[in-house]
Amino acid sequence: MEISRRKLLQTSIMLSMAGFTGLKLPVYAADRGITVANRKETENTVEYELVIKKQTLSIGNREGMPITINNNFPAPLIRLKEGKWAIIKVYNEMNEPTSIHWHGLIIPNEMDGVPGLTFDGIPPKSSFTYKFPVVQSGTYWYHSHTGLQEQLGLYGPLILDPKEPEPFEYDREYVIVLSDWTFEDPYDVLMHLKKWDGYYNYHKRTISDLLRDIKEKGFQRTIRERSMWAKMRMSSRDIADITGVTYTYLMNGKTAEENPEFLFNPGEKVRLRFINASAATYFDVRIPGLKMKVVQADGQNIQPVVVDEFRIAIAETYDVIVQPDKNAYTIFAETMDRSGYTRGTLTYKKGLSAPVPSQRPPAERGMKAMGGMHHHMGHMKDMKMMDRCGDCKPMMIPDSFGVDAAMINKNPVCRLNEAGVGLEKVQHRVLTYSDLKSLQPHPDRKPVRQIDIHLTGNMERFIWKMYSYDGKKLTDKFEIPIKAKLNERIKIMFINHTMMDHPMHLHGMWMYLQNGNGEFNPRKHTINLKPGEKVCVEIDNDAIGNWAFHCHILYHMHTGMFRVLQVC
Repeated sequence: MEISRRKLLQTSIMLSMAGFTGLKLPVYAADRGITVANRKETENTVEYELVIKKQTLSIGNREGMPITINNNFPAPLIRLKEGKWAIIKVYNEMNEPTSIHWHGLIIPNEMDGVPGLTFDGIPPKSSFTYKFPVVQSGTYWYHSHTGLQEQLGLYGPLILDPKEPEPFEYDREYVIVLSDWTFEDPYDVLMHLKKWDGYYNYHKRTISDLLRDIKEKGFQRTIRERSMWAKMRMSSRDIADITGVTYTYLMNGKTAEENPEFLFNPGEKVRLRFINASAATYFDVRIPGLKMKVVQADGQNIQPVVVDEFRIAIAETYDVIVQPDKNAYTIFAETMDRSGYTRGTLTYKKGLSAPVPSQRPPAERGMKAMGGMHHHMGHMKDMKMMDRCGDCKPMMIPDSFGVDAAMINKNPVCRLNEAGVGLEKVQHRVLTYSDLKSLQPHPDRKPVRQIDIHLTGNMERFIWKMYSYDGKKLTDKFEIPIKAKLNERIKIMFINHTMMDHPMHLHGMWMYLQNGNGEFNPRKHTINLKPGEKVCVEIDNDAIGNWAFHCHILYHMHTGMFRVLQVC
């Protein structure tokens, strides 16, 4: 659905005149696709009412039971305004508790929506009213923070309109929500992962792969690499825990066969607001035939970057502007492991479609993912990347994390200029974290201390942990918060000891990514960590409270990669 500001304003006025709270939502109107939620706008507030329930819906050629909001899956678009107050009343009509977290928003701690941490949750057959000032702008989203409800569809787009004109122009805009859906019970999915880490991996290496490697790399090197993978009880093709074996990939709630359309007039500049609302899927996005100008990352304006493709980690958002001519184009979102895709069509005329690209071969981890195997890099390249990551060194790396870690990375590397696994050899330009430069400078403050965050995992047991080390104590205990003082700038150094990517998300405050751009370092709410990688961010700790700090792969968070940053 196109998001027209004029139509939105008209709708708001009409709803306001109609008395908003008296509106009844028809119970039979359950549907899929992105819709705009009804709202009431006053001089100082924007108000919404959301009704959460479970309903039967056809998804592809099967019936599922997603969680809907206002009878829709995914949840409808909410649009707020910087400088006003948001008042959002949420009715829970389910027989289980729920919650809504406003992902990426800078809001009071008690409105953050994490049950047991910032509020009690929303019990069955009850309601809760969120009320908070809108102090930022950009593209964000919202989702449940209760159990595995996010996998069942409780997520939706959230746009915050700025007070001041934006530094780029466009003629129309669309929100594009990428997600994954399974007809299995999410807790059954988790049980399968617990019992067999490769349960959903159908891309295991074969004897023909072995023969090919021997031919290309030689016998000794091939056997040495195979031995290392075997020692870690992993496969170089462990790219994603959950794959297209069970997942149906969706764009705005629609399958690739349903092919959602996005209309334009030839020559128009079209803003596409991409949101990855998946539970466990990374997407590589491209529009063959069109360049994409990236203008926002995680809702923050950046210096424009023109690319052909970008990887969007779970929970990230990227806004791009394209200028199509009189043609049709496929918006192609391929999964990182290449086990599936979703797509839509950008077209000037309904019913037109463009060729759908062939899926690329299964992605495969290289030696860098093992850690400590980066010495083949040239000296000059090493020096260049050191500049990117700056003074980003761990204080201490333990010799063991016990059964929580299948491997320990003693030599984490800076990989900010790499697009990620599967994109190493593409011939076109792919966005990397080193490309991200804030449009506006941020105050340059020196951190007063450092905290290391070690990301560990054991694939066989499907254990995921998040150890913190403040120079004195190493702990992974959820009940022991990572403590910080109000307005104290600290450096967080992430070290990824695992073979998986991890999108790390901090609630309530910004993380300033240290990518070598000084006062123009971008700020993000979600930072992706590649295997074997080290990344430093800085946090101002400018909001009091207990803030969730976790991996945004739902199943990693649910099984232990979750901590609390306590600011007091």
